[in-house]
Amino acid sequence: MNARFGLLGLPGRALLNFLAYLGQLGQLSADLSHSIFRGSLRLRQMAEQLVGIGYGSQAVVVVTGAFTGAVFTAQSYFKFKDFGIETTIGGIVSVSLCRELAPVLAGLMVTGRVGAAMAAEIGTMKVNEEIDALRVMGVHPVDYLVQPRFFAMLLSMPLLIAESIVFGLAASAIVATGVFEIPFAWFWTHVVDHTNHTDLIFGMSKGFVFGILIVIISCHQGLAASNGAVGVGLGTTRAVVFSSLALLIVNFFLTMLLNFFFPLGNAL
Repeated sequence: MNARFGLLGLPGRALLNFLAYLGQLGQLSADLSHSIFRGSLRLRQMAEQLVGIGYGSQAVVVVTGAFTGAVFTAQSYFKFKDFGIETTIGGIVSVSLCRELAPVLAGLMVTGRVGAAMAAEIGTMKVNEEIDALRVMGVHPVDYLVQPRFFAMLLSMPLLIAESIVFGLAASAIVATGVFEIPFAWFWTHVVDHTNHTDLIFGMSKGFVFGILIVIISCHQGLAASNGAVGVGLGTTRAVVFSSLALLIVNFFLTMLLNFFFPLGNAL
């Protein structure tokens, strides 16, 4: 009987744990807001994080964007050829990269590389009691650890997404013109005709939101780490999984909301 009631209580406990987790993220977000508006900017730490997040993530983002554009071009060509509209591939690929593929895939790559590093670094400081030492010295952990990563991520994510779009389009043009022999003039004409600034705003807006999610979730997992190396490893795994899931879920709602303000029909 007790086991049966225990099973029935699992959904309730899961819901309560989820609400408690959201509350912890909300508290960290409030502390970060307080730090931004009333704390001092730590430019040195921000510059170090810019190098680690922005410069260090370029390789994975560029490779991901390039091969995503290449494979999307190939798949589109194989199907569009049946309808005789294979020359329109340029417009389809450019809009897809700007609005969806580049922001989401760049966000997932940054989550795997940077989010895990944030959680591991802060988590290691937590279990080694270095964060307690910061408090003893009168330094708030959010000011010193979270705020520089937050600003560095906000500056890096749009630029990384832009790189992903550029290299994705370049790879798409190479595949379309070099492999499938589509005239470059036709390819580029459709890119220009079907893509405008609203598509770039679409992707950049997603980049800002994804960056905030990655920083908040990853830093929270680091600050909540316990039980030594095991806790740090668990927090790192959770940071990647939770950030990736949050990114994919929020992406759907962002797509619906942004399409209300920037409908695809305006770009076509």
